[in-house]
Amino acid sequence: MARFDLSDAEWALIKPLLPNKPRGVARVNDRRVINGIFYVLRTGSPWRDLPERYGPYTTVYNRFNRWAKAGVWVRIFETLAAKSPHSMAFIDSSIIRAHQHAAGRKKGGEDHAIGRSRGGLSTKINAVVDENGLPVRLMLTAGQAHDLRAAPDLLAGLNCRHVIADRGYDADALLDLIRASGAKAHIPSTRQRVIHRSVNRRIYRQRNLVERFFCKLKHFRRIATRFEKLARNFLAAVALASARLWTRAYESTT
Repeated sequence: MARFDLSDAEWALIKPLLPNKPRGVARVNDRRVINGIFYVLRTGSPWRDLPERYGPYTTVYNRFNRWAKAGVWVRIFETLAAKSPHSMAFIDSSIIRAHQHAAGRKKGGEDHAIGRSRGGLSTKINAVVDENGLPVRLMLTAGQAHDLRAAPDLLAGLNCRHVIADRGYDADALLDLIRASGAKAHIPSTRQRVIHRSVNRRIYRQRNLVERFFCKLKHFRRIATRFEKLARNFLAAVALASARLWTRAYESTT
């Protein structure tokens, strides 16, 4: 087994989540193709430089692209993440530099979550992780977008008891939304507040869980720098890397 390939235990988790094979149509070995996708995501290698052991690079890329368009990779992540206890939700974002290959889309039309921030063209990955540091929600926005833009969608329907975030998320609308959901917000007040809210420091200190998640995510070099032109394909890559964190967590507990 090559370094970045799925173990037998990981494959046993992912295999049942794959789409059924169409009748009368032979499909190239799923495990080999997915291992090839993980090789590209982990190493940052161009698709055409994929080692021969994974088969033709066109086959591997076409599967990645086709299933990204169909939402398969995101659904795999969501299915694995559904087993999270969802007691605590740590929310944050991380800016990803967009490579020149990702920035060649024509202006207008669909939003591909690429914007201009201080570091140049970039994308922002917004995420929620649970008390185990595992991702449960993912969303892309343009690099210059404020974190509050993604927060309501990320938290919708989570049914957690505690929401933990830095003071960049201190806004009345978000605090009201959290209270309405029955959760308690652990978000420090900004300096502009006349009255500062108290924050449970024991809980707030655990916020490094979401920071460590982004660190692990960026071990995948094709995520640490965005090469994908389409937002759906970059989100698929982020979802696959996040799913891999879940499969490894399951593997370590069995």
